[in-house]
Formats: sequence, structure tokens, C-alpha cells
Amino acid sequence: MRIVIALALTLAVSMTAYAGKCKTEAQASKQSHATQNVAAKKPADIVDTAASVKDFSTLVAAVKAAGLVKTLKSDGPFTVFAPTNAAFAKLPEGTVESLLKPENKDKLIAILTYHVVPGKVMAADVVKLSSAKTVQGTTVDIKVTDAGVMVDNAKVVKTDIETSNGVIHIIDSVILP
Repeated sequence: MRIVIALALTLAVSMTAYAGKCKTEAQASKQSHATQNVAAKKPADIVDTAASVKDFSTLVAAVKAAGLVKTLKSDGPFTVFAPTNAAFAKLPEGTVESLLKPENKDKLIAILTYHVVPGKVMAADVVKLSSAKTVQGTTVDIKVTDAGVMVDNAKVVKTDIETSNGVIHIIDSVILP
């Protein structure tokens, strides 16, 4: 009888330990899958990244009006010098509204593509440049001063917002070709 009780206790302890091991392995596997899912999640593309920032609502509206969404969602890579809503507000009154009209689409495209440089140019590389050729076809001047980095007349206020298809640098003014 003692042997049966001892065997029963041993079996119960072994089964409890085995169940605990299985539960631990299942949790580890679940955590591993969760970690893989997070690691596999790529950053958003340029358009989706900009659309997720309230201060880029004017830029996103302009990109849509210009028909550039598909281009800026493509593989790229692109470097975008992105003006904020406050940067657009510095333009003369009525300028943004006028540019968003269908009859001014070509002008809007020229302005927006002037803010885009082919390739992924991180801040560490931008400061080594004196100019950069834009997607629009002309070049922007780049100056490094004590006050910071200037792209034409715009100050770079935040750098290296990485996206799945390039990088965004925030500027405080709209630059014009």
C-alpha cells in the first residue's frame, strides 16, 4: 500500500512539473512569436508617417492634391524636407488654397518635388553637402551655420525620421524652386 501511495505521489508531482514545463514553454513560444511580430513590423512609409503627424496635415493634403501619394509610397528611397503646418502658414495669405486647386497642380508638383531628394540622406550626410539635386530637377542649397542646418531659406528643426522608404527632415519654411 505504501508503494502505491508513493507511486501515486511521485506520478502527481511529475505530472504537475511536466504541466508547468509545458506552460512555461508555451509562454516562451508565445513571447517569441510576439517579439518576432514586433521585429518584423516595418516602419511606415513617408506618406503614412507624415499622415500620422497632425503638424503635417497641410503637407499631406498638398501631396494628395498633387497626385504624389503613389510615388511617395513607392520603394524610393527618398529624403523629404517636410514643412510643417506653421511653415505653410508663413506663405502669403491664400497661397496654399490657390495651390491646392486642380488648375495649379503642375505648380504644386514642382514645389513639392523640390522638397524631395532621391536617396536616403541622413542628417550626418546632409551636413557634408553644399547642395542636393531634387526630384524636381533643380538643386537646393545646404548651409551649416552656428544656428543649424539651412536648406535654402528653411531651417532644419528635426532630423532623421526614418521610414520604410526613406527619411524625413522637418523644416520651418516652405522652400520654392
